[in-house]
Amino acid sequence: MKSAHRDRTRTNPHAHDAFRVLVAEDDDAMRTLLAEQLLRRGYDVVTCANGVQLLDKLSPFLLGREPIEVDLLISDVRMPGLTGLEVLAGLTHEPGCPPTIIITAFGDQETHEEAARCHAAGFFDKPFEIEALLDRVGEIAAARARDN
Repeated sequence: MKSAHRDRTRTNPHAHDAFRVLVAEDDDAMRTLLAEQLLRRGYDVVTCANGVQLLDKLSPFLLGREPIEVDLLISDVRMPGLTGLEVLAGLTHEPGCPPTIIITAFGDQETHEEAARCHAAGFFDKPFEIEALLDRVGEIAAARARDN
């Protein structure tokens, strides 16, 4: 079944200047679940289904043509094209890059260490409690609001 959230931007009509989250996840059901839960919490959500789409969404920022249009990236590790960790490693040295939460079904010690080296703002092994992830998103959003 194809997801209605594939590579789309969803805007919460009740939020003004909402915190925008980019969700990169190749599993349709997980991507849809994350997007729906984030929307319910009042966040704007942008989704993509693989590492190539993720890089495409970030490329104007990475090439210095436009400011980043998301406040937080949530990315699966293993996706077609590029992994979430490969994208995170490329973002780590970019000024103004958004914080990144990594999610994975393959959370071995090496993956955790790589995420830590790349300054991931969070790491969740699947299956995880969606509330724990949403709480971490809330902490990051609150910190951004205090900084602005």
